[in-house]
Amino acid sequence: MNMSSKWPTLQGLSAAIPIWVGYIAIGIPFGVLARQANLSIIDIALMSAIVFAGSSQFIAVSMFASGASALPIIITTFFVNLRHLLMSSSLALHVKGTSKPLLSLFAYGVTDESFAVNLTRFSQGQWGMKQALTVNHTANFVWIASTVAGGYLGNLIPQGTLGIDFALSAMFLGLLVYQLKGSLILLVSTISGVLSVIFCLMLPGAWYVVLSSTIAATIGVVITRSNANKHKGERKNHVS
Repeated sequence: MNMSSKWPTLQGLSAAIPIWVGYIAIGIPFGVLARQANLSIIDIALMSAIVFAGSSQFIAVSMFASGASALPIIITTFFVNLRHLLMSSSLALHVKGTSKPLLSLFAYGVTDESFAVNLTRFSQGQWGMKQALTVNHTANFVWIASTVAGGYLGNLIPQGTLGIDFALSAMFLGLLVYQLKGSLILLVSTISGVLSVIFCLMLPGAWYVVLSSTIAATIGVVITRSNANKHKGERKNHVS
């Protein structure tokens, strides 16, 4: 009998440990920033439990602190989280036949990190729903605990101390650098940045985030489809 069938929970715990470490490192600064943005400990815990998406939570807190209303925050986080559709579609191939209640429980815990861990192991075989659920929901617990701990620390750390107020900007700059793999992504990022500055000077509130992201992403899609159609035409001409 292999270990995946004998000790599925232990396998899931072992695979989840690197995710826990990353969540602690990001969750505590998030809690600090959220608390300094006047969110209560209960607000922080509920956001982490219900949203459970680090980048969206950072964005929401930043927009909340800048005085944005609910609608721009909801729209922005919706677009940021659209990638979950693609991740869930990839995982769906490996969880066929799972009951709807269990599938809903699994889907709730899908994040960038758990997706990478589970998809790799599903593809390698000897990985099932028990292991995947262990990965997802232990990571969920660690994320909630870390953000709440950061919320308590936010009461003790003066605002702006140790550069924590720059944590959000630094995190997204780091994520952006790792995403710059090709001229198209560089172009879309540049367009989004330029439009953000322009719209920020022209529009009240945080609508500049929604507009610049939507326009830049649309341009990226149009260019991608245009290039795909061009390559199809070239292949047809080559075959003929």
